[in-house]
Amino acid sequence: MAKITELKNKDLLGMKELSREEIELICETAETLKEILERPIKTVPYLRGKTACFLFFEPSTRTLNSFSLAAKRLSCDIVSVSASSSSALKGETLLDTAKNIEAMKTNFVVVRHSVPGSAHLLARQLSSSVINAGDGTHEHPTQALLDILTIKEHFGDLERLKILIVGDIEHSRVARSNIWAMTKLGAEVSLCGPPTLIPYSIAQIGVKVYYDLKEAVKDKDIIYILRLQKERQEKGLFPSIREYINLYCITPEVLKYAKPDARIMHPGPVNRGIELTPEIADSSKSLILGQVLNGVAIRMAIFYLLK
Repeated sequence: MAKITELKNKDLLGMKELSREEIELICETAETLKEILERPIKTVPYLRGKTACFLFFEPSTRTLNSFSLAAKRLSCDIVSVSASSSSALKGETLLDTAKNIEAMKTNFVVVRHSVPGSAHLLARQLSSSVINAGDGTHEHPTQALLDILTIKEHFGDLERLKILIVGDIEHSRVARSNIWAMTKLGAEVSLCGPPTLIPYSIAQIGVKVYYDLKEAVKDKDIIYILRLQKERQEKGLFPSIREYINLYCITPEVLKYAKPDARIMHPGPVNRGIELTPEIADSSKSLILGQVLNGVAIRMAIFYLLK
């Protein structure tokens, strides 16, 4: 089958909608554009005259700055709107905010919002390309794409890789996007966490579920650790933080049960001492900072392909 050279939709909304060929195209484009980040002058004119609007209604450091840098590296103008500075405080809806911004002739709308499906809503109403930067507990497609790129750099491809995702699966849009992406590329995905933080019937989508961490890490190539999302949780989903640490924190002791060459990943921000210990986060096994760099390259690729 011939390689594709463009994405089929004007928007990037989720990994569930992307084909395997589109995922490969985005990663290949990112690999090419990543070379720009190594140059003394890290700017090219590919998107000169284009404008990206960032509608971020949830806190963000890595994702917002990564998108901003990606746009600037391609000479794209940017406009940022946050919840605290938008007319949403005066009662304006997300759609009205986006339509007013688009009336100023923007080309891209990058949206992060607490409501699942918010990016899909905007995509149906706007002519600009809408990029989902995280919608509630639904999806975070650019995080999954940068994770795929990072894995490809270290393992070549994902076919038959064994990947374990650990932690708060229930509230994680990162987990959902990664499950869709990784399984499409041929990986075997397993989950591990407290029973109260693993969605009911999730095994039906082709993943294996563990509750014992030491058993779960055996024979895995990648241990992908999720942030414990206390801000999204109802009370009482596990007894205490101390209990969570005792059972699900990645420590040197836990890694004695894993493959010697297993790699550690985390979408950030890392809660050191809760999800993993500092010596693991800073070890040679960790791919975390590589994920951050690849985030810029992946977002450059998305802007470039949607231009």
